[in-house]
Amino acid sequence: MKRAGILNAALSGALARLGHTDEVLVCDAGMPLPPGVEVVDLAFLPGVPAFADVLDGLLAELVVEGAVAAEEVRAANPACHALLGERLPALTHVPHERLKELSRSARLVVRTGEARPYANVILRCGVAF
Repeated sequence: MKRAGILNAALSGALARLGHTDEVLVCDAGMPLPPGVEVVDLAFLPGVPAFADVLDGLLAELVVEGAVAAEEVRAANPACHALLGERLPALTHVPHERLKELSRSARLVVRTGEARPYANVILRCGVAF
């Protein structure tokens, strides 16, 4: 058994298979899941696990070279917007409907138990060298 890092076997394996420019959608419990994409559903109870905890865990494991969130997060979920701004300085914004369209090209979806609106982000993988 791993001592540290992500313990969820499905998530750990999925992250290990990602390559440069692959995209990961980290989403709340209400985001529509794109068809045909690998999904690791971590949702246990409303709010558990929290979006912030899942994002921090993923950022500890991945090199991220870009990120996209919904414009609506600014007004509808200021705490999430602040979190994304702190963790992802190169964050860009698109309308929520466009984010849903972009999510179809994600290689992996990680669903959190977050129950606040627009707690969603697409991470584009980078390389460690």
